Amino acid sequence: MFAPKSLAEVCGGVEDLSVKKRDYCSERMPNIKVFCGNSHPDLTQKICDRLGIEVGRVVTKKFSNQETSVEIGESVRGEDVYIVQSGCGDVNDNLMEMLIMINACKIASAHRVCAVIPLFPYARQDKKDKSRAPISAKLVANMLSVAGTDHIITMDLHASQIQGFFDIPVDNLYAEPAVLKWIRENIPEWRNSCIVSPDAGGAKRVTSIADRLNVDFALIHKERKKANEVAAMVLVGDVRDRVAILVDDMADTCGTICHACDKLVNAGAVKVYAILTHGIFSGAALSRINESSFESVVVTNTIPQDEHEKKSSKITTIDVSMILAEAIRRTHNGESVSYLFSHVPL
Repeated sequence: MFAPKSLAEVCGGVEDLSVKKRDYCSERMPNIKVFCGNSHPDLTQKICDRLGIEVGRVVTKKFSNQETSVEIGESVRGEDVYIVQSGCGDVNDNLMEMLIMINACKIASAHRVCAVIPLFPYARQDKKDKSRAPISAKLVANMLSVAGTDHIITMDLHASQIQGFFDIPVDNLYAEPAVLKWIRENIPEWRNSCIVSPDAGGAKRVTSIADRLNVDFALIHKERKKANEVAAMVLVGDVRDRVAILVDDMADTCGTICHACDKLVNAGAVKVYAILTHGIFSGAALSRINESSFESVVVTNTIPQDEHEKKSSKITTIDVSMILAEAIRRTHNGESVSYLFSHVPL
């Protein structure tokens, strides 16, 4: 029988045990497993390449009655599990698939299950804006919690108060550092630009970017007749003889940003760019973009953009996989994630 070694002996007998103690504890941390749903396998592969690990084996299929079946193909007992699934494509199927994967890992004795949701589904239904309207984002939050999620990592929530719908930790990452980097590297006249929000809700996001670039900002106030139909737009601010950069968290049918583009051109803007975190592009969105006066419509790859890029030469994609991968690494190692709110990982 060998006597168990003390921590000092394990650490090599050095006096400064504080650093060694952390190393000793980190060795006993559960291993990391990253699983992928069907919504965005390309993003998951990039995240795993960044982390230097393989994508976990999982088989997802549907029965003939369209029920979703999930089989986790490797042991997750005592592991730190991250499930990457974005709220795009067949949103309801992908959401159900993620919930089943989370529950499958949880009841297979995973140490911790973290849902990585680049685009949070139903995020626009975050408040009761008319009588008898549901707050579907809260329902999704409840479903994720009941399925067994221990932690949520998402990006640019449509409304930041969605974090308060959860009783578990939520890391809402920002695409802003990657956006700033793209602006500085790809718009030569960025010092003579004006950052524009297409609605009042995005004013905080726009002022933050304008302050970081030390340029002016403008605001477009819109009045809606009904959802996805804009009645009137009023520009607040001066864009004459400047490069206008429209910034928003998501674009779906693109009616708003295309109307905003026309408004900015009529107001004297030299060039108009659009930068969006989530480019959903449903319905006639791509044809509207092709017919618009945009120099470029820049989106992140929180949603697959390959098909969209084929249909429109104006669409450019920023890769944010390194931000999500670094958030996973820091969460796994128990490090602070706040560095990512203002920096792009190298």
